[in-house]
Amino acid sequence: MELVVVDIGGTHARFAIATVDADGAIALSEPETLHTEDHASFQTAWEDFRQRQGGSLPDAVSMAIAGPVSDDIIRFTNNPWVIRPPLVKSKLGVARFTIVNDFAAVAHAVARAPDDQFLHLTGPDEPLGSEGTITVLGPGTGLGVAHLWRSGDRYRVQATEGGHVDFAPLDSIEDAILARLRRRHRRVSVERVVSGPAIVDIYQTLAAMERRTVAECDDVEIWTRGTSGEDSLAAAAVDRFCLSLGSVAGDMALAQGGFAGVVIAGGLGYRIRDTLPASGFAERFRAKGRFAGLMAEIPVKLIVHPQPGLYGAAAAFVAEHGETA
Repeated sequence: MELVVVDIGGTHARFAIATVDADGAIALSEPETLHTEDHASFQTAWEDFRQRQGGSLPDAVSMAIAGPVSDDIIRFTNNPWVIRPPLVKSKLGVARFTIVNDFAAVAHAVARAPDDQFLHLTGPDEPLGSEGTITVLGPGTGLGVAHLWRSGDRYRVQATEGGHVDFAPLDSIEDAILARLRRRHRRVSVERVVSGPAIVDIYQTLAAMERRTVAECDDVEIWTRGTSGEDSLAAAAVDRFCLSLGSVAGDMALAQGGFAGVVIAGGLGYRIRDTLPASGFAERFRAKGRFAGLMAEIPVKLIVHPQPGLYGAAAAFVAEHGETA
């Protein structure tokens, strides 16, 4: 079976052709990445991809969406596109479709990916549990959060909007970050601190604390300078980001009961894969007071599959329609 898989975020829409073998194995073609701002709608992006594929596409599609999924109308959290599920078949010319939250798709990928697709970060160096709940989160344009419950070969995925819970600072630096953000936002969610664009506010806060005047620059530049080590202030911002990510990951595991494991996902998570183990991420993950011992027993991984959203979209389609739909 072949189908189109799409992973739509705030900045990019990634398209690929997925092949599902009779044994359920999923293979992806080389993905095409389109900028959402370059297309007026998802349909025009679809038509662009179809043209790139020679003018024809399989008659099935699975879409991973950065935002809540509903039956009538889907509005994205971080881009202006709108998708109306009742019109998908007629607008795209497909016979079957699946639409899932983008981090629900990642959770499907976590459920099906082999052990060698995970990098160990902290906790017991053992595979994710085969029984119980696994928490999945990842910083990108926003902060995606989901979880999955599994028992042996069976699993179920639950999408959430956990990235929009309140941010809880733990020290004076995070107090200062919160104060800066509160000047612009009445309510500050964890997504304002633990996402790709958030590095700008972290960087500017650290500069203000040192009474330094720094040039205005975008998040991509700060991430580049910080991860390369060429800018010590940017490197400090990256380390501070890792601390906050550890805190949030631990909070999500406690809230969801993710004691079978926690998985960090997303392109940004993969980009800082070498930074996370040497940062304060692990210490902050465990720093949950009376539950520190419990937190230390949770295996925490980073998924290294190059396209977990696309892989997971295919897995979600199989879960809904079957391997030979």
